[in-house]
Amino acid sequence: MNRIGRRSFIISTTALVGAALSGIPAFAQEVDLPPQDARLPENPLIITPTDRPGAQGGTWNHALVGGGSLSMLIRYQGYEPLVRFTPDWSGLEANVAESYEVNADSTVYTFHLRKGHKWSDGEPYTTEDIRFWYEDIFQDPEAPSTKGQSYWQANGKVATIEIVDETTFRVIFASPNGFFAQGLAWANQDQLTKAPAHYLKQFHIRYNPKANELAQERGYESWVALFGREHGLDEDNVYFQNSARPTLNAWKFTSAPGEDTERAIAKRNPYYHKVDTEGTQLPYFDQVVYQMVADPEVLLLKTLQGEIDMMDQYIATPANKPVLFDGQEDGDYHFYSLKETAANVMVFQLNLNHNDAVKNELYNNIEFRQALSVAINRQDLIDAVFVGQGKPAQPSINDSDPLYNDRLATQFTQYDPDLANEMLDAIVPERDGDGYRLDSFGRRVSILFEIDQVRSTFIDMFELAIPMFQAVGIDAQIRTMDRSLWETRVRNGRDFDASAHQFGANGGIAAMLDPRYFVPYNSNSIYAPGWSLYFDSPDNPDAIEPPQEIKDQQQRYRELLATGDLAAQQAKMAEILEAAADQFLVFGVSLPPNGYGVVKNDMVNTMPEMPNSFGWPTPGPSRPEQFFKN
Repeated sequence: MNRIGRRSFIISTTALVGAALSGIPAFAQEVDLPPQDARLPENPLIITPTDRPGAQGGTWNHALVGGGSLSMLIRYQGYEPLVRFTPDWSGLEANVAESYEVNADSTVYTFHLRKGHKWSDGEPYTTEDIRFWYEDIFQDPEAPSTKGQSYWQANGKVATIEIVDETTFRVIFASPNGFFAQGLAWANQDQLTKAPAHYLKQFHIRYNPKANELAQERGYESWVALFGREHGLDEDNVYFQNSARPTLNAWKFTSAPGEDTERAIAKRNPYYHKVDTEGTQLPYFDQVVYQMVADPEVLLLKTLQGEIDMMDQYIATPANKPVLFDGQEDGDYHFYSLKETAANVMVFQLNLNHNDAVKNELYNNIEFRQALSVAINRQDLIDAVFVGQGKPAQPSINDSDPLYNDRLATQFTQYDPDLANEMLDAIVPERDGDGYRLDSFGRRVSILFEIDQVRSTFIDMFELAIPMFQAVGIDAQIRTMDRSLWETRVRNGRDFDASAHQFGANGGIAAMLDPRYFVPYNSNSIYAPGWSLYFDSPDNPDAIEPPQEIKDQQQRYRELLATGDLAAQQAKMAEILEAAADQFLVFGVSLPPNGYGVVKNDMVNTMPEMPNSFGWPTPGPSRPEQFFKN
């Protein structure tokens, strides 16, 4: 990526003058803005457009499904960390940070911010924002926000921050942390770019002695509750529902989700820090408009009618592909490819930290989990739901990856109900009059799988899998729910039997950054919420001390994170995968086939193929700020 040395150089170019004359006035009419020169940092980031430079203007038409889909916004206008993944996921590049350096043993990371960089309201973005986040949010004992911040630890100790000057700071670890920069780049983890100190200080008791009064005026018990709502860092839905908070993103909500039941609108950030190769300030689109739709079926219909400019999540299922293919001409769209990196199409996750002691003991029996695994006819699920695309596999590493472990991928994937019955007979031999097995209390062995209702492929697979479990005497049931309720009940709960989830990257560095199915280490390890808490916070009252084999696995992962040497990282990850094969914590259906999405024919600078991973939030790393329409 090319960079320019000084803002004066940019301004002197004929191209920029032309862009300023043609692109700025229309936007400048809406608000009283200083000239472009004064809005850009001294060294703006120059983006080379994927296809060609564009011009400012127009609307990007999008949609949000249900009350729990706001995490999608990370993909479209929320991926602006200090350091980001490259568009091809081959490495890292500076983004909000102008540059950064790492010392030899990965204990000191030095970051340089852009001189003159501003928040969307024109206030400076400096190391004061960094200090404020670290001291008054991340480390504040009264109002901590630590969601997704485990990468700030090395060997159990949290890093410290040293402020050098207004644009330079250091992150210092007591022991090596070889993955800190990748942690910043991972989707939605970098909070250093999301906490405008000048705005948030008014809600913090340290800076506003009347913060409690302010909170009570707004209906909150204390300043802590209001402060958490205003920074929104603990929950995606809360973060994106605040239209008052300044941002560094390409667009800023003027009508946030929830403020209007029909649509949300995000307008161009006039202080965005990027320009194209001709000097035009990005983003190109004036605004992003999100229609609020009730369910995926409505979204599919709107896509077929040409109302949605770009979409893959929720509608790009194997079952919908023929319909979407036939609708290309009428909808005026075409397909793009998603190179799958997920560990499985669906992962069955029994709650190994269940509050019910009997269920907890049963679910922690590895042979019980193995028996359920061989009770599933995976090929039937693949044929019915994925039109035969895929092959039976456990959550694992793609066979093209150097970390591939065949035993982990293939064990207990055969369909063998006789073996399942034999194994279960040794564990829960008693049955009731309907043939269902009884636990040690004489209760029917029932497993209620609670899943997010917008995942239509999950529902389709479960409807086929449930009679397979029932055929071996397990009373399996399914409960679907809104995503927001699922987050409360499952991801943040304990009192559930089981669930399923799809996301989890599996290729190379991604597997090391997100080993959720191999190591219980964060809230994405749904099968072990208490053990996951123990990984980072063993003193947390909700943490559960794992058995020794799990503690050993967690220690292996700590050792992996402590090294910056790729060969050593791969060797340690191989150990983790081998141990995961021994532990058989979860089981799945199939390694996923490559996916797809649809994009309108008049959209320019979109990529024809992208990785599909939550960590690489499509299309965020492909730079949506440079999208425009013909």
